[in-house]
Order: sequence, then structure tokens, then C-alpha cells
Amino acid sequence: MRRTRILTAVLALAAGLLAGTPPVVAAGNASEVPLTADTYTWKNARIDGGGFVPGIVFNRKEKNLAYARTDIGGAYRWQESSKTWTPLLDSVGWDDWGHTGVVGLASDPVDPDKVYAAVGTYTNSWDPKNGAVMRSSDRGASWQKTVLPFKLGGNMPGRGMGERLAVDPNRNSVLYLGAPSGKGLWRSTDSGVSWSQVTAFPNAGNYQQDPSDTSGYASDNQGVVWVTFDESTGTAGTATRSIYVGVADLQNSVYRSTDGGASWSRLAGQPTGYLAHKGVLDAVNGYLYLTYSDKGGPYDGGKGQVWRYATATGAWTNISPVAEADTSYGFSGLTVDRQKPRTVMATAYSAWWPDTQIFRSTDSGATWTRAWDYTSYPNRANRFTLDVSSSPWLTWGANPSPPEQSPKLGWMTESLEIDPFNSNRMMYGTGATLYGTENLTNWDSGGQFTIKPMVQGLEETAVNDLASPPSGAPLLSALGDVGGFRHTDLTKVPPMMFTQPNFTTTTSLDFAETNPNTAVRVGNLDSGPHIAFSTDNGANWFAGTDPSGVSGGGTVAAASDGSRFVWSPDGTGVRYATGFGTSWSASSGIPAGAIVESDRVDAKTFYGFKSGKFYVSTDGGATFTASAATGLPSGDSVRFKALPGVKGDVWLAGGAADGAYGLWHSTDSGATWTKLSNVDQADTVGFGKAAPGASYQTLYTSAKIGGVRGIFRSTDKGASWTRINDDAHQWGWTGAAITGDPRVYGRVYVSTNGRGVIYGDTSDTGGGGPTDPTDPPPTGACAVTYKITNQWSGGFQADVQLTNTGSSAWTGWTLAWTFPNAQTVTQTWNAETTQSASTVTAKNVGWNANVAAGSSVSFGFTGTWSGTNGKPTTFRTGDRNCVVS
Repeated sequence: MRRTRILTAVLALAAGLLAGTPPVVAAGNASEVPLTADTYTWKNARIDGGGFVPGIVFNRKEKNLAYARTDIGGAYRWQESSKTWTPLLDSVGWDDWGHTGVVGLASDPVDPDKVYAAVGTYTNSWDPKNGAVMRSSDRGASWQKTVLPFKLGGNMPGRGMGERLAVDPNRNSVLYLGAPSGKGLWRSTDSGVSWSQVTAFPNAGNYQQDPSDTSGYASDNQGVVWVTFDESTGTAGTATRSIYVGVADLQNSVYRSTDGGASWSRLAGQPTGYLAHKGVLDAVNGYLYLTYSDKGGPYDGGKGQVWRYATATGAWTNISPVAEADTSYGFSGLTVDRQKPRTVMATAYSAWWPDTQIFRSTDSGATWTRAWDYTSYPNRANRFTLDVSSSPWLTWGANPSPPEQSPKLGWMTESLEIDPFNSNRMMYGTGATLYGTENLTNWDSGGQFTIKPMVQGLEETAVNDLASPPSGAPLLSALGDVGGFRHTDLTKVPPMMFTQPNFTTTTSLDFAETNPNTAVRVGNLDSGPHIAFSTDNGANWFAGTDPSGVSGGGTVAAASDGSRFVWSPDGTGVRYATGFGTSWSASSGIPAGAIVESDRVDAKTFYGFKSGKFYVSTDGGATFTASAATGLPSGDSVRFKALPGVKGDVWLAGGAADGAYGLWHSTDSGATWTKLSNVDQADTVGFGKAAPGASYQTLYTSAKIGGVRGIFRSTDKGASWTRINDDAHQWGWTGAAITGDPRVYGRVYVSTNGRGVIYGDTSDTGGGGPTDPTDPPPTGACAVTYKITNQWSGGFQADVQLTNTGSSAWTGWTLAWTFPNAQTVTQTWNAETTQSASTVTAKNVGWNANVAAGSSVSFGFTGTWSGTNGKPTTFRTGDRNCVVS
């Protein structure tokens, strides 16, 4: 459930990231390490949703152009042709991980190619960097960024209010941004390039969810929360005169300017004792609609109202669909049907039980109907049918008693939008998915409308652990909020998350290396056991028994043959058990809170790590002995794994900027360690199938190598490294878990903190090797695939794949082509480009110069076009024309 969202994010971002900037150290000799490159295809292991969608924005000029924002997982653009969402912020890198939290989004109502996102995850110390406004002129295909002098909170309380970011519909170079933390109202007059505070705005807000919270999370002033323009008070090219702004202040929640933002005043006669979550204006009939709650959300809210303000007369009308005395929730989601502007809808966002409620009026709020009503309690009559066959896990495997139903209509329903071009289409966000309907007006005729998940492509889970067994399902995942899944097919949504029990967050999982049908997982649960076991490779589970004092999942390890388990739970010390955990005994010699793993060969050997010390047990976890090894990271920002098939072969990654940080290898069960000199920093380590001809398994890590942050692969035991992601595929923070696939060479599974499980497949059939950047460009045979991946009025995005079809490796490359229609390259990634007239030359960057025979390298770019956007027909590398497909 989304109530644990903040806990998930904090756990996933532990190990020093919350307390300060993600660690950075000088590269030293490692910066000189040559890196090879490989072309990878990246996809999500499909879950479809899994997180809170607090904002949905339709463009009001262009049909079928819509965006969604998430609290920690970036922003997405709707693809009408496929009914899917395309992620837009995967280029956010490690150092800027907080910019995957989106607190505001605006689609330009004058120029639909332009879109803006206000980004930043936390306003307290957990996020070390300030927020930013990102701007795009190609619908999110590429971005420019302006860093703000304050923080933004995409995952803070109040994040469902909004939208905080708005574009003037008459003069689209003007934008407004509502800031949290008492920073007030901000304005840009140059299309988001620069920002200044609106000093005339009189109220920076004062509402705090919990003023006593010393962490700064719940005690932050939620600030200025939405901006709405009255487009009827301006003309094209002239700034809109009337602007309404919502403020987190229970007594003074709505302000207005009638002179284009020069001066502001509190709206007279407004309701008090509530926060205005949304303000949506119907300029046709001259009404400002407002949904109110006594709390900031997205979880809390006990009372609420809905009001209508007449912009011409200043008259206020309480149009609440339910009398205040009969509410146990606040109102938030709010939308007007732009085709039929007397039609208004609102949500009871904090109605957790028995279900959320959606209200609809076709007479400007004079009367309302509900999505469901009681017939005779506890029986319900629904105006909708809810079909979750595309995401069957949304039932949570529950079979509740009436009036509760499974699946639920939702919870945390703060975003609700009717398509401005289609009265039949409505979308709304919940704490777990994005729902939609395409026959909404059946509501008014007395028929039922059909709600389905409208979320494919939008992946928003925080990943804590990953496992890829040598047989059975290729992927088991430990996730925040939705527990985790067993993927038998990465391209399909699993039928159910892990159940019996349903952990709100799974913190760790493991399987028996030589008996992969035996699996174990641990996690958090409000009440009930914190450990579960499976004897069929994770298809079915049964609960174990907690030892006394357990308060959270911690980490767990399974013996290589599944005969015993070692568990390091929160709240008590390390424990071990034979069999399936019906009776636990205390382990000696190892401190509470240690990270535990198992040797993948010797069933009685287990490992632990805590505060710079490595521990080993050779008696099944009963006793541990500290290794005499020194020089390991002193903190607990560490992840380590034992290599399958080789006893005592252990790899350890982690550290911090103020101490030891990198990748270590032991071949004697941790008695001695060798630090890899060619790795600057490393945060995860995992293993996959060996490369063809290689005798050692493939290593994978999320690391900084050669001065470059990325996902890396080594096929030669860490002697050389290949960066396998690129700048367009970074996914913010990837430090929780990584694993290769033991059955598919090159396949790697990467954890993210909000973008779900990413997996990559290689086009390389070998391992590659170091490159000399001074070598001349290749002259051998080549092949090129040129693909336009996105196109819009005046702009496009293209991907180019260059394949070495010769018999020898390239150690540097250039590729030249001529555009047939005078197109111009505007931005490039994974290559350096120059352009003279219509001729473009692309050259490798430092880390992708080497291309083995039979391998490929890819790069991409955005460009402009007019009239026709024809594809180049000839590509040359060195003195050769390439085969074009």
C-alpha cells in the first residue's frame, strides 16, 4: 500500500545517500583505465504501475497529448497509437538522483512541443541537491535544466496537490511555480530558463503535517501548491490578467491577481479550516472549482468540501457532493469536461475503506451522482465495471467482505482528468496504478462504464533486491510497497505479487543455489510474520515464525542446498535455523544489523558484514568469526555476494567518499581481500553467465570506472570493463541490487528507486577488451541501421546502430552521412557530432571507441526538419560505405 512509500524510499536510498551528496572521489589512476563499450537494449520487466501517480496533464491544444508525473519515478508521455506510456527522465544520472521525483508538470498550451517538469524528491537533508525546472522543446525527448535556489519535494507530504507548475495560456513564455518550505511563488518570463521570486505574493504558506517531526519530512511547510490561469482575461501574446494561486494555509488558501501577477489579494469570503488541494477554472461559465481537505495528503484527510467561486461576482457556493458531517475523507481530484464544461468530477482521495469515491455533476455542481452507492448495507451498486485482467495483481489476492471489494476503485486518488478532446475518456491515478475509461458518458445514461488499468509502460516500483536462479523463473524481485514478483516471462505482467504473507515491502530475498526451488524472502508488515519460504521457486509461499523482537525484514540468506537459513532482521540480532524457520537460535560472534549472505557451494558457510568487518560462519550460522582483513569500507553502505560454483569466492562493493570505496575480491572466504585498482567506486555487484570462451562468470556492477558513472560488465574477472548503459539510460540511483542471468550471456537486471526492474540484453557475442584511443578510425566493413523513433511538428528523434561487420576490432570510429532534406542535429548522446551544411560526422566518445568484430555501437540524436524528413541513404566509416538497413 502506498502508505509505506516514504519508508521504501528511505530504505532504498540508505547507505549514506540520504545524509549527503552521493559519494564522489577522485578517480586517480582508475581514470586512465581504458573502457570498451557495447550496445544494449533496455526494457522493463513488466509490472505495470506499482506506485503513486499524483499528476496527469492533458495538453489543451493537441489531441491525445498527455503526461503523467510520479513521486519518485520520473515523468511519462502518452503514446496514443499503442496506448502506452514512454518514460521521459531516464537520462537523470546518479549524482542527480533526486530529480526523478516530479512535483509539478506543465504542457505548453500554445506550443505543444514544449513541456516542463519541476523536479526534486525531498526538501529535507535526505536529498542533498536543490530542485530544478527541466524544460523540453521536443516533448521530453531531451531536456535542459535550470537549478533552483531551493529544494522541491516530489515525495514529500502534499505532493498530490497541484499543479504547482503552470504555463500562461496567452503568453507562453511566462510560467509560475509554487514552492514549498516557505520559498513562495516564482515566475519565469523566458520559457523556464531563469526564475525569480514574485516578491509581491503575500503568503508562502504555513501548513505542516507534523511540526514535531525532527527529520524535516512531515514538518516541512507545504507552501504554494497550485497555479491556475483564467485564459478569458488575456489575448494571444499578452500575459493573462487573472491568476489564481493555492496556498497551504488553513485560513488563507486562495489568492488572486487581476493585473498579470503585479499584485495579489486573498479571495474574500473563501472557506476556512481547509486546504485547497486543487483549483480548476471553467472560463466558459466563469467558475473556479476547488476541492478542499483538512489535511495535505496524500494519505491523510478526515473532512472535506467542494466549492465553486463565480469569477465575475465573487460569490461562493458550497457544492459539496456530501455534507461535511457525513465525510470521513478529504476531496482532491478535480476536473472539468472541456467539451461540456458544466460537467465536473471530484474524488474522495483519502477514503481508504471500503473504497475511494468518485463524484460527477453535469450541472456545475448543483447535483451529484457517485461511482458507487449502497443498496442495503453492506451491499453496493457500482456504476462501473473494473477489469484488471491486464494487471491481475491489483486484486492483491484479497477476498474481502462487503462493502469492501477487490480490486478496489483506488486510494490516494489525487489526480483525475477528463480528456479535453474526448468526453468519454477519463484517467485517474491511485497509489498503485493509473486507471482509465473510454466510455465515461455511460455514467450519465444509466449504464455502466468500464475502468481498466491504463498504465502499460509506466513502471514505478522501488527495487530492494533481485535474484536470477539457474532454473525456474528467470527473475525474483524484492520491491517496496507491492512486495515483489516472480517473473516467468519478462514481457508479461505476473498474475500476482508474492502473497501468504503480503509484505508491504520486501527487503531481501534469496534462493538455494543448488536447489533453486527453495527460496526465502523477508520484509515489513504492520502485523504478522516477517519471513516466508517457498519450495516451488517462488510460485507459492508459506509464512515462517518470527523470533522475539523482530520489527522489520532486514536481510536473509539461504544455504546453498536449502537446508538452513540465516536471518538478520531489524529489531533483534542475527538468527539461524535448520528447516523452514519454525525455531530460531541466536548466532554468536556477529553484531545485530549485519548484512548476511551465503556461500553458493558450501551449505554450512555463511558470511556477514557490519561496520567495516567481514564475518564468516562455517557451522551453518551458529557462530561467526570476524576476518582479520582491514581496509574494507567502514560504514554499512556495502553489498556483497558469493560466486556460484566456487567455494569462498566473494565480491564486495561499497563505501563512501570519506573513506574506502570501491570493489574488493576474496578467494578465501573473506580472510584476505584484493581491491580492484581500476574501479573508482562500486555500489553493487552481481554475476551472470560467462562470455563465450570465458571460464569465469560475468561480473556486473553499478559503479564509477574511469571517471564515468554507469552500469558495467566484465568478462575477465575485473581486468577490463565495458560500460553497457549510456547517458540516455541512467535511471537515477541504481545502488540497491544488480544481477546477471545465469542462463543468458549478457543479460543483466538492474534495480532502480522508482523506475522498476530494468533489464538489458547485449548485442555483443564476446567480452570485448581495452581500446587505444589513439588508433585510427576503422576502415573495415560496416552496417548501419537508422531509425526515427519519434517525430513531431518541426522536430524528431533518431537512433543509429553501427555494426562492425569486418574481421578485426575497431579502436575508434567515425560515421558520416548527408541529410537529404537539410535536417539539422540539435543534441546528441553517446557520440560527438559536427555538421557542415547537410553533412554530419559522428565520432565515438571516450568510453565507446572499441567495437569488436561482429559487435555494434549505438548513439542517438534529436534534430529539426521542415517539409520532409527523409532518411539518409549513404553512411561512410573511414573509406568504406556501410550497408544500410
